[in-house]
Amino acid sequence: MQVSTATPERRQTVELDKGVVEGRLAAGSQIIGPVGSVFWHLGEFGEGEEWRLLLTTTSDRYPELEKYLLEKHPWDNPEVIAVPIAHGALRCLQWIEDSVAPES
Repeated sequence: MQVSTATPERRQTVELDKGVVEGRLAAGSQIIGPVGSVFWHLGEFGEGEEWRLLLTTTSDRYPELEKYLLEKHPWDNPEVIAVPIAHGALRCLQWIEDSVAPES
């Protein structure tokens, strides 16, 4: 799966990223930004700048990853979105599986 979220500051994205990958909830990630954002929030129109975090994981590990992101995220109601990886290079997909396998 590819999972995305965003934070208002790069430092916060890096902190989330390190905890997720060190905890084997994601195999790896990319930090993208800053990116412009336009949105509706709490009934108000807004725009701003965010840092995007794109993570790779498995559907088995997704519930734990989501829980971690929601607990550690600087926002009360962050966007956390996951989409399945429909196709990918077999060695890459195996790397994701191996990287997020809980240690015995």
